[in-house]
Amino acid sequence: MKHFGDIAFTSQVKAEQAARGSREMYEGMVQRPSPDGFGDREAAFIAARDSFYMATVSEDGWPYIQHRGGPRGFLKLLSPTQLGFADYRGNRQYVSVGNLHNERRVSLFLMDYPNRARLKLLGHARVQEAAENPDLAERLAIEGQGHVERLFTLDIEAFDWNCPQFITPRFTEEELAASLSPMVEELQTLRQENAFLKQELGR
Repeated sequence: MKHFGDIAFTSQVKAEQAARGSREMYEGMVQRPSPDGFGDREAAFIAARDSFYMATVSEDGWPYIQHRGGPRGFLKLLSPTQLGFADYRGNRQYVSVGNLHNERRVSLFLMDYPNRARLKLLGHARVQEAAENPDLAERLAIEGQGHVERLFTLDIEAFDWNCPQFITPRFTEEELAASLSPMVEELQTLRQENAFLKQELGR
């Protein structure tokens, strides 16, 4: 793998950093040894995600961002440098699929809103028909999600963790339920105690 900055920090980006006073800080970052692949922290983070955003570019140069969602773990770690996910029938626009025929480079944002964390990925994507790759389709399929049509594999070139600044915490129904469960149980206990006291006082 490369440093994220080796790809993202083009000559023009470096010029902007130099002009605005951050070039020295980022130059030090890319001097450190680059990772060989995802570590335990990244693997656990990826496995816990139930959605991500993926950007592709059309043959006309227009960027397109697609939101992908599914059960936790639908984005699978196939190797320390490769991810994959199964593609099911959606709105049938095929914008990302079409873009990848011309340009395989992609950028992904994986968000953890409750903990205000973001993992950025840069890589190359490949789309394959599920019927032509049954072993991979079986590996990427998620039970209960329907018929797998296509398979996406992502060869990751670099990744970077973003700072939490400006990430607004958001919570799924499942996360809210887990967080509020102790309060709900306490409220139910208080209601039961209140009903009991009313009954005792009414005697």
